[in-house]
Amino acid sequence: MALAQEADEISSKPAPVRRFLDAHSMVTTLLCVLFAIMYLDRVNISAAAASLKTSFALTNTEMGLIFSAFSWAYLGSVIFGGWGARKYGSKLTLIVCVMIVGMGTIATGLAGGLVSLFVARLAVGMGEGPAFPAATQAMRNWYPPHRFGYIQGITHSASRLGAALTPPIVAAVVLWSGWRSAFIVCGAAALLWCIAWWFSFRDDPREHPGVTAGKIADLSVSMPDRRARIPFWLITRRMASVTVVMFAYGWTYWVFVSWLPLYFVNQHHTDLKSSALLTSALFFAGLVGNTVGGAVSDRILKSTGRNRKARCSVILVSLLGAASLITPTMLFDDLRLVVPLLAGAMFFLELTIAPMYAIPMDISKEYAGIGSAYVIMGVGLSGIVSPVVFGWLIDLTGNWNVPFATGVGILLAGAAAIPWLRPDVPLSIPADQSAIATTTRQTTTGTR
Repeated sequence: MALAQEADEISSKPAPVRRFLDAHSMVTTLLCVLFAIMYLDRVNISAAAASLKTSFALTNTEMGLIFSAFSWAYLGSVIFGGWGARKYGSKLTLIVCVMIVGMGTIATGLAGGLVSLFVARLAVGMGEGPAFPAATQAMRNWYPPHRFGYIQGITHSASRLGAALTPPIVAAVVLWSGWRSAFIVCGAAALLWCIAWWFSFRDDPREHPGVTAGKIADLSVSMPDRRARIPFWLITRRMASVTVVMFAYGWTYWVFVSWLPLYFVNQHHTDLKSSALLTSALFFAGLVGNTVGGAVSDRILKSTGRNRKARCSVILVSLLGAASLITPTMLFDDLRLVVPLLAGAMFFLELTIAPMYAIPMDISKEYAGIGSAYVIMGVGLSGIVSPVVFGWLIDLTGNWNVPFATGVGILLAGAAAIPWLRPDVPLSIPADQSAIATTTRQTTTGTR
């Protein structure tokens, strides 16, 4: 009878393919694809920049304005991601966000001039801004605390994979069918993702038919409640230092995302194909940096039990390492030296991401998504200023080293602000506000 029962159990198990693609694997995969698509639709504008400048006769300053349009809407909409995930759930919030990104990207391919380009990029930023906080809230419900660095690291590595693949993909489509087709293809990819997310994700992992009891054991789930009051001022006070550090990171990040293809073409006189491949190589270095940053941060947390050391030590090494490697690129013209140095700088710069996004997850389970919005605010603020200042400095001086030197100084200032980061101190809500917050429909199935 025991053998018969065991045989029945074995025969009732899912096929090997289904076991591999369990619920968590599917959610992880979809989140990675999401982040890759977000960066595909973010970076494609820089990959097609040379074609856009020629098509619409744009100056460097005007091109910088187009780059910054994304960040204006990105910054303005970011807080709605955490708010939407708290109020309506991550599933619906992400679908709305990604649909806006897809339609905005397609509209970029249909633009007729400077104004319509600016508006289309505003739409892309408006969709992307809330997407990452909403995704962070989804991660907070689906993954245990000792995996926060891992999931942030691997998803942001996927985003850099998207960024790395974008220049050669866009260059190939531009050469084959023109720059407009490149944006239409990128936008369609975002719309297809929405369909897969709708059928595969649940806001509460306990309601997903493919989630096992073992996966639920270490989770601490916080479900949305439309009646819940959000302590925005308290969160702002706690996350202000995170925004400052991320502004410093974002300044150089936007230089890399926006200007690298044109930098290689104008400073080192490469052609479109070569600049695309060189830019892609640097983003691959960033991909590795994201994964390593998350893994190292979690390893330090596991061995020491100290959140602050696990997060802040990696961030400090990141900013200082990037600054030290960008500096010598201003002294050489040989691409055999410049490219490895910039790749190393990109690697160190991207070490920042996973531990920075883990900080709001460390501080609060209920408001992790909203907290991550303040991480993105720093990147959004720098994205408004950095591309425009970079282009203006090039037009003013004719020297590409001047804006790079500015970025190094800002990285060092960000490193000086790291002591104010406190992931080791949980968000404390006063009694009068916590009484309201307890109305939130949430169930805890584990401890932090």
